Amino acid sequence: MKLLFAGTPQVAVPSLEAIAASGHELVGVVTRPDAPSGRGRHVVRSPVAAWADAAGLEVLAPRRPSEPEFLARLAQLAPDCVPVVAYGALIPRTALDLPRHGWVNLHFSLLPAWRGAAPVQRAVMAGDEVTGATTFLIEPALDSGPVYGVLTERIRPDDTAGDLLTRLSVSGAGLLLATLDGIADGSLVAVPQPSDGVSPAPKVTVDGARVDWVRPAFAVDRLVRGATPEPGAWTTLRGERVKLGPVTLVDGHPVDEQPEPLAPGELAAGKREVLVGTAAGPVRLGRVRAQGKKEMAAADWARGLRPALDAGEAFA
Repeated sequence: MKLLFAGTPQVAVPSLEAIAASGHELVGVVTRPDAPSGRGRHVVRSPVAAWADAAGLEVLAPRRPSEPEFLARLAQLAPDCVPVVAYGALIPRTALDLPRHGWVNLHFSLLPAWRGAAPVQRAVMAGDEVTGATTFLIEPALDSGPVYGVLTERIRPDDTAGDLLTRLSVSGAGLLLATLDGIADGSLVAVPQPSDGVSPAPKVTVDGARVDWVRPAFAVDRLVRGATPEPGAWTTLRGERVKLGPVTLVDGHPVDEQPEPLAPGELAAGKREVLVGTAAGPVRLGRVRAQGKKEMAAADWARGLRPALDAGEAFA
């Protein structure tokens, strides 16, 4: 088939590479426009655009896929199908109807679970034990189209959203290519999604990644892992923001055999570890990054605090 690939971030690149290496004809890519990135806010190409540039492929980067210029070029290219991985924009019906096999999306959940922009983050935060990826025909309603294929992936106890998404981007590339092959030879027919089991997966905002220490330790652990690496879990100490890497659940007494349990948010710093109280048991901090500072081990961060931590001092 003649294909035009749509995607933007790094997780879309394994699928793009698999399609480029296949027997299908890849005529170009659709991606989001160049945007500011990093601490210097320099304007950069998306990973998909950068890959396409290096491969000598045409790059289409409309601000909106409804733009007449984009629709005209799409019609000129006349792809049989547009495979999609994390493109990042809603596609209008006028664009969906142009390829004869439509736009086929690789979504990183077992649909109809976790429809939306952050399926992997939401699965980790919810404590799911299994997730996966789904290929489906895009319809105007969000992630509701009929399904071509699925794969499953176990969520490991220490998985961050980034870890899990990296694995799914690789295994999902194989699923997407197999789906395209099946569409091309007529062996695959999309089936409607079940009406039950639908759950939303909205984008995780910065405010939504703030740790609530009144929740139990397992919920704090899930939130931090789900928000890693983006947007990054955080809390505050002395009125300043502190970003947190993954934490570890702790059994037994706090550091130095402190006899009393730690209150939610209360810090206990020892020579090699820093514990924080929650509503049910403490967690051990991993990597920490204070505002305006470099990331470091929690014990090093605590030793460097000036003034030193007081007994009973707590994250807010």
